[in-house]
Amino acid sequence: MEKHGLEKIKTIGDAYMAVSGLPVPATDHALRAARAALDIQEYMNQYLQEYKDGFRIRIGLHSGPVVAGIVGVKKFAYDIWGDTVNTASRMESASEPGMINISKATMNLLGSTFVCEPRGAISAKHKGEMEMYFLIRGK
Repeated sequence: MEKHGLEKIKTIGDAYMAVSGLPVPATDHALRAARAALDIQEYMNQYLQEYKDGFRIRIGLHSGPVVAGIVGVKKFAYDIWGDTVNTASRMESASEPGMINISKATMNLLGSTFVCEPRGAISAKHKGEMEMYFLIRGK
């Protein structure tokens, strides 16, 4: 996360949530998140080559506005909320093992700097049909 300027928010069970563009705004937040996701994917692929009993992770990316703040009175935690967070979670859920699934909003922000594979409209819980793409690699 540090390499690409992302902020770890929390782990939830076996899920890891991070945000790009917070707390310091960054106009290239989608590019940073995509690069971080590709690095994680590459690391996990290398891990699987060495340790055959590993697992394949799913990664989901979505871009949009969030509300961020500190929660807690005795124990503080930086957290984010909003529809963007929920949609990012749906991108992860709709992904495939070993793949990076991104929303149309994120794909549009990435422009032509990455190779993306269209997946078509896929049903997402409480969202209906959403255009999704696999992030394949940088150009």
